[in-house]
Amino acid sequence: EGKLINFDSHVDRCLASLEKLQIPAPLDRAEMLAAFRELIKVNKLVEGLVYMHISRGAADRDFIWQEDLKPTIFMFTQVKASGLYDLPEKGIKLKSHPDTRWARRDIKSANLLGQVLAKKAAKDAGADEALLIDDKGNVTECGSSSFYIVKGNQILTRPLNQDILAGRTRQAVIQLCNSHNIELLETEFTLQDALNADEAMSSAALIHVLPVIEIDGQAIGNGAPGPVYKALRRIYMTNIEDNKI
Repeated sequence: EGKLINFDSHVDRCLASLEKLQIPAPLDRAEMLAAFRELIKVNKLVEGLVYMHISRGAADRDFIWQEDLKPTIFMFTQVKASGLYDLPEKGIKLKSHPDTRWARRDIKSANLLGQVLAKKAAKDAGADEALLIDDKGNVTECGSSSFYIVKGNQILTRPLNQDILAGRTRQAVIQLCNSHNIELLETEFTLQDALNADEAMSSAALIHVLPVIEIDGQAIGNGAPGPVYKALRRIYMTNIEDNKI
């Protein structure tokens, strides 16, 4: 409806990533919000995304950057259907893939080659998304979304560190679990744990929360969206309606 979801949370991560990369923030929070709203208005966006890309600035190619560079900002909107058709009711399929990304996955950046290759391999295998596996056999996250499994009534997801991106929808999901007495544990788990889970889910800004019904051709649980997922999605979608700006 032309409103922004989790805006402050996304800005928090943007500013944190800029700081880690030693790029000065070219806009403050209020200026970002004003720019986003203007783009939404000018492009008559109802459902979709606002994308903002900040680079260090223009200079001759070199490994060491100049200290006086002025960051370059590029923004656009893109139309997307947030309901994603019937996926919330039918679920998505994942294909496991080695996690070959660089070691600072906590930084939100355009260094996405590992994700691109993994997601293409998943698509070629007939899956909707990649499930990334580290060199110890543990699940990190999906190609462009966070990942969760359910054992009993407990939700499991990998702990935050440099191995995964701090998903903004993931943060909202954790906060909602805490406030609605849904048990969620941040812990490492293996691909085999995921295959043996009662339910599985993924989350991201554009997909909200979706059920995972299959991994590597094997049905998860009974191969249909489960009760924990349904309860969590209902809570999350209600929270969106209450907190759009």
